[in-house]
Amino acid sequence: MAGDHSRSLGKGSAAPGPVPEGVIRLYSMRFCPFAQRARLVLRAKGISHEIININLKNKPDWFFEKNPFGLVPVLETSKGQLIYESPITCEYLDDAFPGKKLMPSDPYERAFQKMLLEHFSKITPLVFKYFVAVKDGQDTTALKAEIAEKFGKFEEILSKRNTVFYGGDSISMLDYMIWPWFERLEPFQLKE
Repeated sequence: MAGDHSRSLGKGSAAPGPVPEGVIRLYSMRFCPFAQRARLVLRAKGISHEIININLKNKPDWFFEKNPFGLVPVLETSKGQLIYESPITCEYLDDAFPGKKLMPSDPYERAFQKMLLEHFSKITPLVFKYFVAVKDGQDTTALKAEIAEKFGKFEEILSKRNTVFYGGDSISMLDYMIWPWFERLEPFQLKE
């Protein structure tokens, strides 16, 4: 597997050449939780890949040809196919490459994991909003209460499952989708 390019490409940088045969390219940003999802799935499935980090504050113009929204992650195949949006990139990797399947084969379990991810995705914008409010010196009491309530509902659903991992009895796609966020929440500490 090719490594992570140490620097980020920004405005004025040249677009990388074609993706080598037998490799998939991930346009990423080292600290982006959405891109981290794709990095986790690439590693979990042992997919040969290369990573090109994008400077998200100073994006190269050519990057908008890879994703019109200018966001990471973006996958690019050696055929020039482009796939973006983190749940979509991860599901593509699971479907397109051999090895352990990360999404359950049971239709209900697949749907249940997608519903849980949808439920969880309502929390992440609030967390970003909280960090911006703290940075701006705003009162965050109401935001903290809303986040705690949504986490409470999410935990309630998970506790009824009584499984080792978010997605079941073995690590699955849902775990890779949620883990990057929990990894970042430790400094958040929702204290009353």
